[in-house]
Amino acid sequence: MRILIAIPALLMLGACQVTKDDANDTTTVTYNGDVAENAAADVSATAQNVASDIGNGVNDAADKVKNTDVNVTVNDHDADDGNTAANR
Repeated sequence: MRILIAIPALLMLGACQVTKDDANDTTTVTYNGDVAENAAADVSATAQNVASDIGNGVNDAADKVKNTDVNVTVNDHDADDGNTAANR
């Protein structure tokens, strides 16, 4: 959950361009909105692909479970241990 909070901050940080002017002893930070929008679009597309892959995996697993035959054999022994089918 914390990663979801950090993603926007990382996108904004990645969109910042820092230049240092040693002659004037200044540092300039510029925010490039286009870079941030492109990064956000890439993250969104990747999240959609991951979600789609997870959904496909779940559907495949559900189909395998639906197509599985389960055979259960219950042995009812007539032993005198009191553990008969009626007592279980």
